[in-house]
Amino acid sequence: MLLSLCGAGAALAQRQPPEHTTEWPGLVSGDSGIDGMESGPELQRGRAPQAMLADQRRLGTALATLQPERKGVVDAYVLSVALDSDPVFAREARESGRVLTRRFDAEGRVLVLAGPDGRGAAPLPGGSITTLTLALARIAELMNHEQDVLVLYVTSHGAPDAGLAYHDGDQGFGVLPPARLAELLDGLGIRNRLLLLSACYSGAFVKRLISDTTAILTAASATRASFGCRAENDWTFFGDALVNHALRKPQPLADAAEEARRTIIGWERAGRLDPSMPQVTIGDGVGAWLAPLEARMPKMATAPVGAPATDALKP
Repeated sequence: MLLSLCGAGAALAQRQPPEHTTEWPGLVSGDSGIDGMESGPELQRGRAPQAMLADQRRLGTALATLQPERKGVVDAYVLSVALDSDPVFAREARESGRVLTRRFDAEGRVLVLAGPDGRGAAPLPGGSITTLTLALARIAELMNHEQDVLVLYVTSHGAPDAGLAYHDGDQGFGVLPPARLAELLDGLGIRNRLLLLSACYSGAFVKRLISDTTAILTAASATRASFGCRAENDWTFFGDALVNHALRKPQPLADAAEEARRTIIGWERAGRLDPSMPQVTIGDGVGAWLAPLEARMPKMATAPVGAPATDALKP
């Protein structure tokens, strides 16, 4: 009896997000401290081999179940990734995957990489720079590069002059900079892309990833922080305003982006916060792939879920 209870306790513990308790280790070399950052450095340390194997199996299963593109149909491949083990990001990535899959008719063509959400949800492959890279590579194998679309949602912390932070407890560390993400997408031939980046300073990705067939929406400008990323939240401000509200409605992407921008401005003013200045850039050629997807958009809105991101402002 005692052994069975211990086993149950161990399983429950594995479902809990690992906490950050140590400082970041050195990831790059050079006097400036940022030499080599553009290559997207990643470090794993002290991770249990059983946990590594289990996560690799989950990733393999998820990659194997992705469906191929449909002939003559503009298909969206949705990839929703939480790069930090603070559970707000796992919760946001999981629900964003559901919303974006419904909106863009992507059932069977969705991958969610998100660790434990702190509430006992089913285990998923963990988000990391490596798993994100492998997911992009698999999507590139399956999609029609001329007509199909990558819908990428990434949620994490961000760092000025660096990029998106990968931070899994005290065991996983890394940085995904704009140059590396651009190198991945361009190298894989993924031209049609909707990039939704929920992180501080995420506007730094716009200049590097802009193209005629790319739409980029970021939570903040290159020099501003965004809000709502405390571990207890269900959503960041950006995720709540854009995904949990605006993209649930049958409205064009540009209108949804503007609704989210106005919502975020209102929340920041109410909380007396420095403006995050979300960025929206939609290439002139985006309409060629976006119009067919929006023509198949559900005609009915769905209700927001989870606690409002603005709960973080309550005393």
